[in-house]
Amino acid sequence: MNLIVTVQDAVTAFEPWMEPTDAELDAIEQELPLILADVDLVDAQIIALDRTPNELDARRIRRARNRVLTARRELANRTGGTSLPGGAA
Repeated sequence: MNLIVTVQDAVTAFEPWMEPTDAELDAIEQELPLILADVDLVDAQIIALDRTPNELDARRIRRARNRVLTARRELANRTGGTSLPGGAA
């Protein structure tokens, strides 16, 4: 029986150049409140998908949308004149 041995290095996902830079991690940390607010909004929408939305569902979605808008406003005010990726003018 012949053994098959790989002669290649480890998977490229472990290469140091594939890790996020400190600047990218800082940008993620600044956007984290917006990311979490978006997750809450998606969760509220998912809850309302499998049934007829009632007043509580509508209120939950409305509050989640307001949190997203607030987080976006605070992020835009915090970043000042810098442009955010993926945003419209």
